[in-house]
Amino acid sequence: MTHPTHQADRLAAVLAPALADAGVTLYDVEIAGSGRARTLRVLVDREGGVDLEAVTAATEALAPVLDTDPVVAAELPGTYLLEVSSPGLERPLRAPAHFRAATGTPISLKATTADGTHRRDRVLLVAADDDGIEVDIDGARERVGYGDIVQARTVFEWGPAPKPGTPAAKGAARPGPKGTTQKPKASAKH
Repeated sequence: MTHPTHQADRLAAVLAPALADAGVTLYDVEIAGSGRARTLRVLVDREGGVDLEAVTAATEALAPVLDTDPVVAAELPGTYLLEVSSPGLERPLRAPAHFRAATGTPISLKATTADGTHRRDRVLLVAADDDGIEVDIDGARERVGYGDIVQARTVFEWGPAPKPGTPAAKGAARPGPKGTTQKPKASAKH
């Protein structure tokens, strides 16, 4: 599994409090690239989702920490690009908390098999604990330890398009993720 590095963990410990003060939670920290082409990717979330204002508030809250904190200076010397965004609909799953939050949803899972090869499956995440996950693959349950997970992410499933003339097509509420109901967005005609 692509565990967060110790470097990302140390940065997360410093960044999370500043983000909490901005009204968002830290979902993940990723450091990509090397040298002058490094990117510090900070994924934030909040109840109800992340909009542009939340990303702006998070970026503004991070700026003084990134500029003055000695842990940041030690972990990220020199220049880097800062990206702040939502984890998105298809979220990376790296930490046990990510997997627990995604329980009951379909995920894309790339894992190492017993013979050392990698296998990618679209599975239903049934359970997650501190040691690994339980998935349903075509009706069969399988236990996968975090050490065998190479990559995982949630999978957003689009529902079928409503048939013309049905209530869903005319703007009625429709089923959303995990049994929630989504109301249609209002539109203005000009």
